[in-house]
This record gives sequence, C-alpha cells and structure tokens, in this order.
Amino acid sequence: MPQQPDFRKLGCSECASGVDLGFDFTMAFQPIIDTQTHTVFAQEALVRGLNNEGAFHVFQHVNDTNRYRFDQSCRIKAIKLAAQLNVQKDSFLSINFLPNAVYKPELCIRTTLNAAEEFHFPKEKIIFEFTENEQITDSGHLESIIRHYQQQGFLTATDDFGSGFNGLNQLADLKTDLTKIDMVLVRNIDQDKKRQIIVRNLVNLFNELDMTVIAEGVETQAEFHTLQTMGIHLFQGYYFAKPSFESLADICWE
Repeated sequence: MPQQPDFRKLGCSECASGVDLGFDFTMAFQPIIDTQTHTVFAQEALVRGLNNEGAFHVFQHVNDTNRYRFDQSCRIKAIKLAAQLNVQKDSFLSINFLPNAVYKPELCIRTTLNAAEEFHFPKEKIIFEFTENEQITDSGHLESIIRHYQQQGFLTATDDFGSGFNGLNQLADLKTDLTKIDMVLVRNIDQDKKRQIIVRNLVNLFNELDMTVIAEGVETQAEFHTLQTMGIHLFQGYYFAKPSFESLADICWE
C-alpha cells in the first residue's frame, strides 16, 4: 500500500526545522520594486538548498507524501527569516504556495497565522502567490483557497501568467489582487511586436479587472523601458537584483 500523506497539525518549530521531511532547505529573497515610489514593494521568498542550491534541487525531494508538510514548512521558514530581516518594516513578504497541497484552506492556514503571531509578522503584509505552472484539477478548490486567504486579510497573486495551464479561463473564475506576467512574455519584448501587443492588452485587461500587474523576469534596460511605457510600475528580475541567499539584496536602481 502506498504511504498516505500526513495532514496532522504541525507547530511552527516543527515546520521551521523541516521535521519528518527527510531533507532541509532555506530561503533566498528577491525584491519586487515599485518604480513610481522608488521603494521595495515586496520581497519574494524563494526556496534554496542549505548550500544555496537552486529550487530545482529542493523540489526533487518533494512528493505526494510530503507535499503538505513541505508547503507548510515553506511558509514558516519564509515568515521566520523575513521577520529576522525586518522585511515587514518597509515591504510585503510574498510566499509561494502549492494549491494541490492545501486540502482544507481553513485548516492549512492555521500554521501560517500562528507563525505570523509568533514571529511578530503582520499578516496584512503577506502575499500568497500560486503558480500557473502547477496543474489545477479542481478550480473550485483553488477559488475557495484564494477567497479564504483574502477573507483572512492576506493579499493573493497569480504567478507566471502566460506560461501555465489555465490562462484566460482562470481569470473568469479567480480574482487575485495581483498578477505577475511571466518572463516568457517579457523576454526581448523591446524587439518583439507580438509580445508588445499581447502584454499591452493584458495590462489593459488587468486594469479593467482591478488587478495590479507585476512584470517578472526583467533582465535588460530595454525590456524595462518598454514595459514602463505600457503603464507597468512593479518589476522583478535580474536587471534590478538577483535572489539573495538568506538576506536582502542590494538593488540596482536606474
């Protein structure tokens, strides 16, 4: 018989130390900057190995049995380290979550709320991102997760828009506060008329839906300037700062 996932309640200390995962990991932080106010809008927590190995190395150890515990550990590790770095003083903390690991949103969020209280991190400064690259088999379940998180006072974001499984269908059912346009649409956009047309119309669409737009994966000044002309003012990418291991990056302001 295959081993069943363990959904027992986990404490903050257990999650922070990766109890029973069979592996441990930590976080790097990459800023999302606001070019209108010249400030850091948010710091995104990104999983890393203990020796700064990339996310792919970490996710090789995640499976159906430990997915729930891994998701819970990601949240607690991100909140604990962000609190130590005083992220909440000036910006939001953006945490990626795995929708398929959330079996009941009202139960799975308890550990996050406990961690926010324990580490004195205001819950209203937390953004939960879900990625389009994880195939969602139950869109109603995802909708209930987002709705519940928003009711709890968290902001929500769609990550990697334009590269995943659901695309425009998802917009008809889900209403996140922010949407991140994926780097596949950003790359070389200054030289690509098709990408310019697509992104310009996406920005107009998101504005009409009252969703804030973030351009991610920006690597060059030309990409940045082109996206700026479309009305985008929140950016993330190597052009501004690479992820910084267990610390906050120095930002290259234009």
